[in-house]
Amino acid sequence: MRAFSTKIGLILIMLLLTNLINAQTLSITAAADLRYAMDEVVKAYKQTHPKTDIKVNYGSSGTAFQQISNGAPYDMFFSADIMYPQKLKEQGLTATDPKLYAIGYIVIWSSQIDISKGINSLLDPKVSKIAIANPEHAPYGKRAEESMKYYKIYDKVKPMLIFGDNISQTAQFVQTGNAEIGILALSLACSPAMKDKGKYILIDSKSHSPLEQAYVILKDAKNNKEAFSFAEFVASPAARTIFKAYGFKLPNEK
Repeated sequence: MRAFSTKIGLILIMLLLTNLINAQTLSITAAADLRYAMDEVVKAYKQTHPKTDIKVNYGSSGTAFQQISNGAPYDMFFSADIMYPQKLKEQGLTATDPKLYAIGYIVIWSSQIDISKGINSLLDPKVSKIAIANPEHAPYGKRAEESMKYYKIYDKVKPMLIFGDNISQTAQFVQTGNAEIGILALSLACSPAMKDKGKYILIDSKSHSPLEQAYVILKDAKNNKEAFSFAEFVASPAARTIFKAYGFKLPNEK
């Protein structure tokens, strides 16, 4: 009886080890504007890859770039600005060339201020604080700054600007009332957390450089089959439908 129990125990251990060996892992660092869209893409991917353990860290693209340059062990990097993946390739830190997956847009968003005047709504007398992402390391913040300069209102509103570490934190500032108005990613304005909480109006993309968003598979993941499989899925109709639902323009889309 004891021998039988021992055999059962060994079989269970072997099954557990087999499952661990067969389990796939994927570590992704992604721009904060992808928080909701990427969560849905991962969920859809796991429907056909249930054993894949996918961890996604969201933050500003500039911060992720610095982390990867300093050796952070990510498998994939989804940036809000193609510039950062290009720089990583130049440093020899990627296993693939940068691949465009979406083009983003910025919007004026508020639950307190009439935004019918578009970007000039920032000049409303009721506005005391304007939230944007930090332009030093967040692409959406850089484009917000470019747009305000294009419309020649930057110097007027500069004293009222407050900066989020990334575009997701910036959205929290206006959601919680710490700022009356903000310049956010369209993808966040379209998210379940925000779409019924306030109003937004698109800022003309002619006022800023394009938000060309690209990903790369990083050097240490060159043998990670799951990374290449996920990259293929990102270009699939299922993933493209999700990105489009969050307001992104897609590669090869007119």
